Amino acid sequence: MANFFSTLSRLFTLIQLLLFFNLIFQSPTALSISFNFSDFGGTRKLNFSNDKFVTSNGVLQLAGSDQTNQSTGTVFYPDDIPFHDHFSGKTADFSTHFSFNLSVLDSADEGDGFSFFIAPSVLKFPNNDSGGCPFVASNCSDLNGLGNQIVLVEFDTYTDDGSSNASSTQNGTSMTWSTKLENGSIAKVWISYNSQTENLSLFFTYLENPFFDGNSSFSQSINLSQVLPDWVTVGFSSSNVLSTEKLSILSWEFNSTDIKPGDGGKSSVVILVAFVVGGFLLAGVVVGALVFYLRKISEKIAKRKEEIAQNAALEREFEQSTGPRKFSYAELVRATNNFSNERKLGQGGFGGVYRGILSGLNAQVAVKRVSKGSKQGKKEYQSEVTIISRLRHRNLVQLVGWCHEKGELLLVYEFMPNGSLDSHLFGRKSTLSWPIRYKIAQGLASALLYLHEEWEQCVVHRDIKSSNVMLDSNFNAKLGDFGLARLADEAQGVKTTALAGTLGYMAPEYISAGKASKESDIFSFGVVALEIGCGRKTVETKKQEDEISLVNWVWELYGNGRVLDAADRGLHMDFDEAQMECLLVVGLWCAHPDHCLRPSIREAIHVLNGGAPLPDLPNRMPVLLYHVPMSATEAVPRPASDAVSGEPQISNSVTVLGR
Repeated sequence: MANFFSTLSRLFTLIQLLLFFNLIFQSPTALSISFNFSDFGGTRKLNFSNDKFVTSNGVLQLAGSDQTNQSTGTVFYPDDIPFHDHFSGKTADFSTHFSFNLSVLDSADEGDGFSFFIAPSVLKFPNNDSGGCPFVASNCSDLNGLGNQIVLVEFDTYTDDGSSNASSTQNGTSMTWSTKLENGSIAKVWISYNSQTENLSLFFTYLENPFFDGNSSFSQSINLSQVLPDWVTVGFSSSNVLSTEKLSILSWEFNSTDIKPGDGGKSSVVILVAFVVGGFLLAGVVVGALVFYLRKISEKIAKRKEEIAQNAALEREFEQSTGPRKFSYAELVRATNNFSNERKLGQGGFGGVYRGILSGLNAQVAVKRVSKGSKQGKKEYQSEVTIISRLRHRNLVQLVGWCHEKGELLLVYEFMPNGSLDSHLFGRKSTLSWPIRYKIAQGLASALLYLHEEWEQCVVHRDIKSSNVMLDSNFNAKLGDFGLARLADEAQGVKTTALAGTLGYMAPEYISAGKASKESDIFSFGVVALEIGCGRKTVETKKQEDEISLVNWVWELYGNGRVLDAADRGLHMDFDEAQMECLLVVGLWCAHPDHCLRPSIREAIHVLNGGAPLPDLPNRMPVLLYHVPMSATEAVPRPASDAVSGEPQISNSVTVLGR
C-alpha cells in the first residue's frame, strides 16, 4: 500500500512538470483586436510619448502645437496585439483606416512628416533628435541598429536623400511610392495585410467621401510573419525637427483577425501529450480513489467487527445479571419520541435523560443517553449495568434495561415522578415538609448501609449528592447514578488515578490522595444531610466569607450553641427541633475532616433513629494538615490528569479546640 501511494505521488509530480512545461511552451490563447476612435475627445484608451495634446473638438495633435521646431510625438494602442501563433504558424490579417491633416506652418521649410508603425509589443524608443528618427525617416541609419522588428508606413515632407515623399519600411528595407501631400487638406488612408496572399496594401485619397473597393494606391508582396514578432503594438509617430509642421489625427480604426491554435505538428504533439497525461492522471485518481474507498470499507468492517465483539462480551456479562433486559434501539426511539427536547428531563455529566413510555410494558421510564464519543461515558455505562443490575433495595433506583446499538449507549431506569432532591431544595419545585425531609435522610442512609455492609460486596458510590437522590411518587428517596460506583475491598477502599465526583461533596483525603472509600461516601452523605436541613447548597460563593462553605458555617453555629439557626427558613420553623438538631449534628459528624473520626453509616443511622445520643463534637471544626510534595499551605483537588493515588501523610492529625 505504501509503495503504491509512493508511485502515485511520483506520477503526480511528473504530471505537474509536464503541465508546467506545456504552459511555458504553449502559445497563449489569441484574441482578435478591434477598436474605433471617431474622435479623441474625452477619456480615451491610448498611450502617449513626448509632445501631444487633444484639441477641444476631439482632434489628436502630434508635434507642431505652436511655432517651435524640434518637436516629436508618439501615440500607440496600449494592449498587446496577437499577430502570429508560434505552433500553428497562423498569422493574423489586419486593416486600419485613419484620417489626418498635415499643415506646414512655414512654407520655407519642409518637415519630417509622420508614420504609422507596427512594432514589437515591448517598444524601445531610440534616443535621436537629429531629424526624424525613429519611426519617421525612410532611410534613417539608426533604424538598422535598433534591434527592433518594425514596419513603418511613412508620410514624409522632407527628403533627406532625395527620395520621394511617401514610403514603406520593413526591418531596415524601404520601398517608396510617389504621392502628393496637400497642405492643410484632410487625407484618408487604408492599410491592410492579407496573410494568405502575403500582401501589404495601401489606399490613399483626399476625396471627401471616398469608397474603398480594394484597389490600392500601393501594394507589396511580403511575409510579415518573418519581419514582426508574435505580439505587436500599433500607433503613430511624428517628428518635426528642422521645420514647423502641425500634424492632426482626426480618426482611427483598427481590426485584426483571430488566430486560434491550429492542428500543426507541435500542437498535435501537445494535444497527444495532454491526452496521455490526462489518461494517466485519471487512471491514478480512479485507482487512488478505489484504494482509499476499499481502505475505508476495510476499516469500517474491522471497527464493526470490534464493536460486535465488544457488544457480545458486554451482553454475555450483562445477561448474567437478573432483572434488567436488553431493549432495541428502535423501541427506545419510539418510547422517547426520537429523544425530543419535550421529553428531556435533564442533562448529566455524560449525557441527557429523557422520559419514555414503553407501550409493551405500559410504563413510564427514564432513558439515559450517554454522549457519543465519551470514553468515560462508556466506562460508566458498563459499570452501571454490571453493578446496579445486581443490586436490589427499596432506596436504590432500579435499572429496567439497557441498549447498545448504532453507536448509542442507553440505560433505562424506573421513572421517578417527583424528580431529584436538589430540584426541591434549591429549585422552583414545592418546598418539602420536615417529615418528608427526615424520611429522605433516613432512606438515603438506608441505601448507603446496603451498599457498604449488607450486599455481598462493598460498593463505593463515589458520587453521592442531592441531584443523584431521586424521589418516587411517595417522596421515598432512591439513590441513583452508579456510573462512578466501584466494588471495593473494605479495608483498602478504591484507589484511582483520576478524581471522580463533585467538588463540595468530595472528602478532603479523596481530593488529596485520590483514594475513595466508605469513609469518603460517609462524608458526601453528611453534606447532603446538611443540605436537607439547611435548604442551601454546599458551596455558595455569593455568601459572606464565613458562610460560603456549608460545613464551616454550620460548625461555627454549632460551636456557638446556635445550630438550629442553620435550619431552612423556608420551613418557617415548622419542624421537630430535636430531629433538626439530630440531622445537623449527624451531618457534621459524617463530614468530619478526619476520616478516622467519622462514623460508619450504621452508627449514623442508629443516632438518626434515636437509638443513640448525639456525638460530642469539638466547638471549632478541626483542621487537617496534609503533607504536600510542593510547597503549599492547604490540600487542593488535582485535575484528573495530575491526580495520584496513595495515602495522605498527616501531621498533627487532628487539632481539637473547645470541648
